[in-house]
Amino acid sequence: MSFLVDSNIFLEGILLQERAEEARTFLSVCDSDLLHLSDFSLHSIGYILVYRQNHDAFREFVDDVIGRLGVRVLNLNPDDLIDVIAAAQQYTLDFDDAYQYTVAEKYDLTIVSYDRDFDRTLRGCVTPAMVLHRMRKQNDETQDNDVK
Repeated sequence: MSFLVDSNIFLEGILLQERAEEARTFLSVCDSDLLHLSDFSLHSIGYILVYRQNHDAFREFVDDVIGRLGVRVLNLNPDDLIDVIAAAQQYTLDFDDAYQYTVAEKYDLTIVSYDRDFDRTLRGCVTPAMVLHRMRKQNDETQDNDVK
């Protein structure tokens, strides 16, 4: 399963918010080949951090996430914006959520977000905690099978 990681996951860890540890654990445990970021999220994170005069944090984010980890940045073409509008109308999403949803649809990715608005969509979303729980469960099952 490959993931589209919403900007709120990255910001949670960068800004040391309530679920920072969970978000950071998710990002460090998941294979970076499975993690994707929309260009919209990249620009949103940049906007927020620069607005807060936290230029170094944005530089580190780009260096670490895109450079070192190799998280792939995905974009939409201008023709895809019709799908963004359709998602916004169909699921009552704001522009950024509709954009994320359309990226997930286009690239067949599971959305990882703390934003519950995705629950109104066919794709839904998962939280980092849900992914970590699944990973632990799969790991336990694999270990149980190895013992047998």
